[in-house]
Order: sequence, then C-alpha cells, then structure tokens
Amino acid sequence: MRLKDKTILITAAGQGMGRAAAIACAAEGAKVFATDVNRDALASLDGITGIETRYFDVTDAAATLALAEELPDLDGLFNCAGMVHNGTILDISDADWDLSVSVNITSMVRISRAFIPGMLRRAEITGTASILNMSSMASSIKGFPMRTAYGTTKAAVLGLTKGIAADFVGQGLRCNALCPGTVDTPSLRGRIDAFDDPVQAEKDFAARQPIGRLATVNDMTPTIIHLLSDGSSYVTGQAVLVDGGVTI
Repeated sequence: MRLKDKTILITAAGQGMGRAAAIACAAEGAKVFATDVNRDALASLDGITGIETRYFDVTDAAATLALAEELPDLDGLFNCAGMVHNGTILDISDADWDLSVSVNITSMVRISRAFIPGMLRRAEITGTASILNMSSMASSIKGFPMRTAYGTTKAAVLGLTKGIAADFVGQGLRCNALCPGTVDTPSLRGRIDAFDDPVQAEKDFAARQPIGRLATVNDMTPTIIHLLSDGSSYVTGQAVLVDGGVTI
C-alpha cells in the first residue's frame, strides 16, 4: 500500500474530489483526517476504516491553529477546499472577490503555515513529506470565460505552490498543485443546473475536453495518491494537469 503508515489531512473531504481522495488514501493505508464545513457530508465517511472526520471551516484562522495543535504531525496535506465564482470581472463584487480569495488562497496559506513545522519534523524522520494544493487548468495556465475570480485565485495557488516548494526543497518537504479539467462533482452539477438548459450546458462542458467526456473524481485519485506518496519523492513545485487534453 503506497500510503501505509502515513498521516494525511484533507480539506473539503465531504464530497467531490476531497471525499474520493479521503477514501482512496485510506484504502492505500493512510490514516486520514477528513475535514469539511458540511457536517452532513462528513457523516457519509463515518465508519470507513482509516478515516477520522473533523468539522473545519478553512476560513477560520483560529480554528486552523487549533486543528494543527490537535492533530499529529502530518506526512501529507491535501488543500482541496475551494469555490467557483461565475462571472466576468464586471460581475465581481467586492464581497465576491474577498470570499474567493479567502476560500481559494488565504485558507491554503494559513493551513500550510500551521502544518509545515510538523511536516518538516516528519520529513526529518522519513525523508519526505508532501503538500498537494488544488489549483485548476483555469488559472495562469489557461483563461476561461466567466471564471476571472476563480482563475486569478487558482493562479495564485500555483505561485504559492512554487514558493513553498522552493523554500523547503532541501528539507524533504515537497509541494505540488493538482490542475484538473472539468470534473463531475456536486459543485459542477450545481453550476450546470443553474443554466436555463442544463442538458445543453452539460454537453457544452463535456465538449471542451478533447478526450470527449467530463472527468470523474476517480480520474483524479491516482494522481492524488501518487503526489502524496513516496513514489513522487523527486517531484516538487509542479502544476500537474489532469485535464482530458484541454491544454494540449
């Protein structure tokens, strides 16, 4: 098992990619702390071997510090929490912007800052520890209509990832970013259902992937496992695209 004896924290683990990652990491032998702001969603993970759940609001600075004090030193951290603002720059209110920045980038800064000291301690013992940040193909990699706030914050995630990687490359701590294509998650379904013609909207979302379909969460988990495992011990500071060919 590729994550045997590793302790991993995953944010936004109640549904979508975070939930799939929690289950996959546990199946690979990890002790997983699965967190989410949605208690009902977290409850769906109860009883799965290797997973402990914690209510956690990633925008709460005090709660971030408290969680770092409570949990053991981590081998892996998957900063999965995020949100999608729909609209051009003309549609972004100050409140929309502040929330996008808070959820998509400031939370990652706080969480990483809180847990890195413990991860460095683990790296001294095992030789490696790994942070994986959720970014997107919609970032500095490629622009998409109606995704200005989202793309800007996800571009910032790439900068954060490279900064952390550069700072700690000599101490065994790696940091990479996952950049998915369009993944079939509850979040995407909510955006699709908001269209006047959801059936056509789903077709349009699928059509922009040259591979010809939406991604599933299970298309993401093999890469997540790899980047959190010792199998990627020579990989750091990378934006890893799993996008069905969009950015070919």
